[in-house]
Amino acid sequence: MSERILIVAPSWVGDAILSEPLVAVLREPLQEPSIDALAPPWCAPVYARMRGIRRIIESPFRHGEVGFARRRALGRGLREQRYTLALVLPNSFKSALVPWFARIPRRIGYSAEARSLLLTDARPLNEEAMPRLVDRFVALAVKPGKLVPTPPAPVLVPNVSNATAAMHALGLSSQTAVAILCPGAEYGSAKRWPSEHFISLARQLIESGYAVWLMGSENDRVAAAPIATAVPSVRDLTGRTDLGTAIDLLSRASIVVSNDSGLVHAAAAVGRPLVALFGSSSPRFTPPLSPVAHIARIDIECSPCYQRECPLGHFRCMRELAPDHVLALARHAQGSE
Repeated sequence: MSERILIVAPSWVGDAILSEPLVAVLREPLQEPSIDALAPPWCAPVYARMRGIRRIIESPFRHGEVGFARRRALGRGLREQRYTLALVLPNSFKSALVPWFARIPRRIGYSAEARSLLLTDARPLNEEAMPRLVDRFVALAVKPGKLVPTPPAPVLVPNVSNATAAMHALGLSSQTAVAILCPGAEYGSAKRWPSEHFISLARQLIESGYAVWLMGSENDRVAAAPIATAVPSVRDLTGRTDLGTAIDLLSRASIVVSNDSGLVHAAAAVGRPLVALFGSSSPRFTPPLSPVAHIARIDIECSPCYQRECPLGHFRCMRELAPDHVLALARHAQGSE
């Protein structure tokens, strides 16, 4: 019997994208796609653009919801799929319940939240030895004690016809070089470069001949609104596309400038020149993995703090990250394509 694999996916879009190298390592020896992903609906478009994914099972659970009875029902319903291996990527107790109820014979994940009884292979996590999330994911596919391969960069395959249809529906032109700015960050304000910096950058890009699009979810409209108001010629697409369409449109960009959010990893995964803005978070843990991705950050003693809002109130890590520096990095990123 061939291997049948279930991946229990992360709940954050960026983390889901960083699981693609794991899928790449798993799919290589397989004769046909036999990897299924149990993923929240908002991450499903990510897995739909991964090579090697056979089926996406949408997880019905909200962020933080235990839903014990519903997880039991879902797991029992998956028994007929006869999975031989489950890789549980989140470190929560509840994320290991479905594979356990599904009676998948091999269930691998990191030992956390006292869930070792739910896993057949509960592995200790050495955070210092593996600071990057992508390495931690790939290591789950390797037998304990074996060398963990250097992960390939994540790759998402854009839906070209969907991108073309979206550009037509939104009235977007392909005749001009496009700069896409992603001013939102779901996690919190400490990850968001100030609006006045995005405004300055947008004006400079427009003066250089770019069309500027703002991209993000419905929740990012508040972050985008001051930029769209101050620079009327930008196209504000926040809240006007689903995630899959946003990924497809990112593939049309000449340059992307984004906060540390899911879209920064999407831009890297479709191979576009990119400047990633880091303040409260760290590129040591979740860097965008692409040869044309460049990191913009300043080195101060309180960064990274990993807080949703600046705990000291000065927000220096983002406020002092100058637009001219980001523009220079953007030009360098394009030159390295």
